[in-house]
Formats: sequence, C-alpha cells, structure tokens
Amino acid sequence: MHLRYLAWLACLVLIPVSAVLAFKFGNGWWWLFAAAVLLSLQGLRDVLQTPRALLRNYPLLAHFRYLIESIRPEIRQYLLEGDEEQTPFSRAQRSIVYQRAKNTLDKRPFGTQLDVYKPQYEWINHSLQPVDLTDHDFRIQIGGPDCSQPYSASVFNISAMSFGSLSAAAIQALNAGAKRGGFYHDTGEGSISRYHRQHGGDLVWEIGSGYFGCRNPDGSFSEERFVENALDPQVKMIELKLSQGAKPGQGGILPGAKVTPEIAEARGVPVGTDCLSPARHRAFDTPIGLLQFIARLRTLSGGKPTGFKLAIGHPWEWFAIARAMIETGITPDFIVVDGGEGGTGAAPLEFTNHVGAPLTEALILVHNTLVGLNLRSKIKIGAAGKIVTGFDMARTLAIGADWCNSARGFMFALGCIQSQSCHTDKCPTGVATQDPLRQRALVVPDKAERVFHFQQNSLKALRDLLAASGLSHPDQLGPEHIIRRVSGQEIRSLANLHFFVKPGELLVGVPKHAVFELFWPLARADSFAAPAPVKAFEKATAPTSAAAVP
Repeated sequence: MHLRYLAWLACLVLIPVSAVLAFKFGNGWWWLFAAAVLLSLQGLRDVLQTPRALLRNYPLLAHFRYLIESIRPEIRQYLLEGDEEQTPFSRAQRSIVYQRAKNTLDKRPFGTQLDVYKPQYEWINHSLQPVDLTDHDFRIQIGGPDCSQPYSASVFNISAMSFGSLSAAAIQALNAGAKRGGFYHDTGEGSISRYHRQHGGDLVWEIGSGYFGCRNPDGSFSEERFVENALDPQVKMIELKLSQGAKPGQGGILPGAKVTPEIAEARGVPVGTDCLSPARHRAFDTPIGLLQFIARLRTLSGGKPTGFKLAIGHPWEWFAIARAMIETGITPDFIVVDGGEGGTGAAPLEFTNHVGAPLTEALILVHNTLVGLNLRSKIKIGAAGKIVTGFDMARTLAIGADWCNSARGFMFALGCIQSQSCHTDKCPTGVATQDPLRQRALVVPDKAERVFHFQQNSLKALRDLLAASGLSHPDQLGPEHIIRRVSGQEIRSLANLHFFVKPGELLVGVPKHAVFELFWPLARADSFAAPAPVKAFEKATAPTSAAAVP
C-alpha cells in the first residue's frame, strides 16, 4: 500500500493491536480501539466517496488541509497566504473557480476585497441604464473567406493541455464537460487520444512541431495521417502551434519511460521511446511557407477553420507573418495569442517568468497589426493567459480578443490544488499524472459536472458585467470600458493608456509608434531572420521611452 495511505493503514493495524491490549489490560484501552475503528471507517469513506479527489488519494490526511482551509479567513495572513502577489495564483481566484465549479454561492460580504488606490487596480465602468440579459451563451463565428466549414465557438473554452501532461481521467472529464456545455476542448500538441473521443465534445486539434498524430516515422509531417484525424466530425478546427506561453522558444521531451501504449497510440510514436518536440517546425522555415502550410492544412481538412497559436517574441517575426499575408493573399481563419504569463505545463523558472510578451502587450500588437492591414474582419483572435474570471474575460475581449481560452481555470475545476508537482507524476488529485492509482481518485462524471458548471457560471458572470455596463454582447466591449489606476492620483482608460492603430493605417504608412516605426519597415515576408544591422535598432530606440513600447 502506498505511503499516502499510511495514516489509514496505521488505524487499521491499530484495531487488532488495541483489541488485544484492551482484553489484556482493561477497559481503558477500549477507547483506543473505538477511535481506531472510527478512523478506519472514515478512511474507508474517504476512499469510496467521489467529490473530493484529494481525500480519495490521501484518506484521513487530507482532512487536516480542509481544516486549515475552513479557518483560512482568520489565519490567511499568518499561515497560508504570505504576500498574495508572490504566489503563483491567488487563493481568491482559485476560490472563485472552486465555488463556480461546484455550482455554489460565489458572493462575498463586506464589499471590495482589494486596495482600490493601488496602482494597476482595474475596473469596468457601469451604466445608469443597465440592460436585461437572460442568455449567457455568447458565440463567435470562426472562419474566413477560404473556410467552407465555419465553427460557432463559445467565447470561453478549454485551452491546450495534452494527454500525457494530464491524466486520462482529466481528459475525459474535460471533454465530457465541454460536450454538455457546447464549448470546445483544445487537445494540446499531444494529439487526439482515445479519451478525447470517448464523450464526443468539440475538439480543436493542436499540431505542434512534433506533428503528433500526423507524423512519419522520421518525425516529418504526414498528410495521410493528418487527413485521418482532421476529417473526424468531432474535430472542429485545426490549430498549428508556433509557440506557447509556458516556455516559448523551447522544445520538450517526454522520456521513453513515460511513453505508455496509450500515449504512443495518440502521438504516433514507438512505445518506450523518447518523444521529442523540437523547438521549431520542419514543415516550413519562412513566413510565406507558414501561410502556405496553413492553406494546405485547411484544404486537407475539408475546409475547416485553420489557424495558428503563438506567444509574441521578436516583433519583426510577427510583422513578417503579417507582411506575408498581404503578399500571398493567404490568411489564417484565426490566431490564438498566448500570453507569456500563461501555461500550465512544467518549464524552467526563467522561461515561466521572463520569456514571452505578457498577454496584454501581445494581444494589442496582433490586434493592431491586423486592424492596420484591414484584415481584422477576416481573422478572429483568441487569447489565453491566466484568464479565469468574468472580469478577466471582459478585459481581454475589450482590448482585442474575440474569445478566451483557459487552462488553469479548468484544471482548478477538475480539483487541482496547485501543488506544483505536475512534473513529478505525483499529482495529489489525479489531474496531472499517469499513475493509475493516483488518477483513479478523479471521478470523471463528478468532475465533468464541475467543468460544465465552471464554464457556465463564468459566462453568467460575464453576462452580468455586460448587462451592468449597458451592453448586450461581448463584441461591444472596447478598451474605453476598462479603467486602470496608474498612480494614487491618476486613472486612465485602456483606450488612453495603450496605443491603437487606425483601420488600414499600415497600408498607407507607418503608425507613429516606436515598435511599428522601428520593425515594420524591416520585416520581410520571406524570412523570420532578424533584420540587419542591429546597431540601427539601438540608435533608433535610444531616444524612445521604454514605457512607449508595448
């Protein structure tokens, strides 16, 4: 029996021991016998119950955690929280997810819980003429002029998390919840497993540099295998991953010891062999080649919406892709912008904290570029990066996104307690492990309900924010609706705080903004390479305020 059952095992052993002592030394030992029996029965109840995965994996022991949680408001500052801003994800945000996933009351007394005079505090302006909204199932149509099978997507979906990083039970619960709620489930680059197919929820098939699910034995792209998966009616969109927020610019490897028959089946790799995700793609090496590959995938999929996901790094590389769109006339149906602060997968500390542009700056840059090229109406934009609450969605939609994806929010809905042991295969709640005993604790029907309720209740929160603002749909949100405190004495709307390009402005000139002035003229549609000379950049940026660069 595993060590995590040690407390329960000790109680079971104590039953016969205490009974012998009671018979031999008298009635006083019967109290120990009674306590051992009661604790053993409680441990059995913990293992057999389904709502709490942590109790199923840690019978008896997990009760100590729940005891501390029950008195958290009184001891938070001293025992649990520390500096809230230094924690990976605030307890307040996790609490919102848990309450909404469990479909319980998420109201709080005593007004605002934040310091409203602290810089970076943000809010949405309300209207004196709020509207009455009953529907919260907000949809966005994805599919450009070359797409013959457009997809009506929810504005809140499950972001990319692969089978392999998540357990089979977690994948099943996510997909079952997506099926019930009518929103999509991004497969992550680990491809489509049997567990993605089991419940029939909408899938966005993410294809990374390893071409898992559509690769030849040598790791190159396979048209034949791609078509097999892409034509599946359950697959609604094709997403080519260029980079991700967790560790942009870095590849990855799944050690052969972890490549089980099920993972090998999904990814199209040999069992027990190291599974490599290169840092870059082999199917193309130029911006024009990227767009030609996107067009090829769209054709092979039967005209399904096809796009790419990226975390913004060098601005000239993104500009090069945009220039290639104009030069070739080929446009993706969508672009998903992944913020550098996002990502649920394990990554080196420096990558998680210091590589990749944050979501706000990355999203505004992509949105601005497409607006400036008059391509914004053809290309939809999704966004991901620590988006959990209704306000997170409202803010992200206001600055340029058409829809939002969340990874950690749905992980919390599954029961993740952010133990940060994902990379050890010892996830205490069965979410991020391939250990069959640990993932047994995650009961699929129960967690699927929580996934469904979290998504639905989050959309209801977004609906209520829109109604209070006098708006009827998320597409009416703009940067003027979100206000930020810049200092103790100054507030500004995001419309005034950030730079926004005018429609068609890049077709007739260069916007008066440092990043566009510096990098747009130098970007090339036929190359991702850095423009030369680098000294020209240094000279051009020397007089520019760093605050002006997104």
